[in-house]
Order: sequence, then structure tokens, then C-alpha cells
Amino acid sequence: MQIEFTAFPRATEGRGASRRLRRSGRAPGIVYGGPTEPQPVELDHNALFHALRNEAFHASILTMKVDGTATKVLLRNVQMHPFRNEILHVDFQRVDEGRPIHMKVPLHFVRGEESPAVKREGAIVSHVTTDVEIACLPKDLPEFIEVDLSELTTQHAIHASALKLPAGVTVVKRGKIDPVVAAAVVPRAAAETEEVAATAEAAAPVAEAPAADKEKKEGAREEKKKPAKDDKKK
Repeated sequence: MQIEFTAFPRATEGRGASRRLRRSGRAPGIVYGGPTEPQPVELDHNALFHALRNEAFHASILTMKVDGTATKVLLRNVQMHPFRNEILHVDFQRVDEGRPIHMKVPLHFVRGEESPAVKREGAIVSHVTTDVEIACLPKDLPEFIEVDLSELTTQHAIHASALKLPAGVTVVKRGKIDPVVAAAVVPRAAAETEEVAATAEAAAPVAEAPAADKEKKEGAREEKKKPAKDDKKK
């Protein structure tokens, strides 16, 4: 997916200049990396704000056009106002096509409703993390990684090492940690209901004999009480 946007050279820097820039409807930014010096830029605030709502804008190679020159960049950081929908500053990094990059890409979870955990045990799938850090060449950067949940059970979570990655892409590891990506959890209410039912079944008294059996036993006792016919004759 090719995403292009336009930026403009920024002649002034500093806090005061940035405030004036934001009041005029622009957002200050900078482009760094590569053999050239960092380049201050400014962007249309509203256009950038809407672009940031696109998931792919955060995890794709972007084409930035400045004065007619196109540069491949990655979005690296966005500073937002604490309580207003206002972009304070944005950072981009130039891309070197021959050097690997580290990037966080979103995870798309699919087929969770088909998993044994959901279908058989009534579990809820928990998305423990929504993105994963990967390493790859810029040309191999995926927009997202799909996580197939169709085999998920309550006994086994899905770890980052189990993700199916595109060719040339690896997960960035931090020591020996293999983070959990998704897990299935049985709702507490359902678990408690099952536990109560099992306890009640174990504590239930033995069922009484059917009425027919009772009558037979009572009849047998009565027969024993009656005197034999020979005894009456004597």
C-alpha cells in the first residue's frame, strides 16, 4: 500500500515559532536519519490528524513530498496535546532500502469464534498485545501480521514465537522472553457455576428406592408375620 503525503520546509524553530505554527493550522515536524542533516518540516494539521487515524500510516513505508522531492520515511513519534485533539510535534525517519529496520506492526486476530476454547468451553479470547516489533528490510515490511486463533485452547496461549511471519521478517526478541499474544479465558461466572454444579452433584444423597420396590419389601414383611395354615389346624 503506497501512502503519500505533503510536507513543507520549516524556516523557524523553537517553542514560540511552533506555537504560532500550530495556531495557523500547521503541525511542526522533523525528518532525520541517513547521510543528510535533520530537516525541519511543517504539515497541514487536519490532513495529518486524519492520516494518523489510518492504521497503515503507522506501520508502512511512507512517501513524503517536499518541494517536489519524494523521500521514503517511517513515522517514528507523535506528540499529542494532553487533552486536546492537537498534534504538537511529529518525527519521521528516512529509510535506507539496504538496511534492516525495526518496526512495530499491528496484529489482526482472525477465526477466534472457530477455536475449541470458544466453541467447546465458552471462553473469551483475550488479545494480550495488539502489535509486535519486527525486523526486516524496508521492502519486506508488512502492514500487519495475521494471528490465526482457530486452534486456541484454554490450556495453551499463543506466543510471539508461534506467529506465521512473511518471508524476510523476524520478531525482535528481548532476551529469552517469549511474550503471549493471545489467550483464552473462561468467564468467572461460568467457571463458578460449573464448580457449584460439580460440588452439588458430589454431595447429593443416594436416591430412595422406587415405590414399587418399597411395596414389595413391605409385602414380604407382612407375609413373615402371618401364622402358617398347619399351625391354625392344630
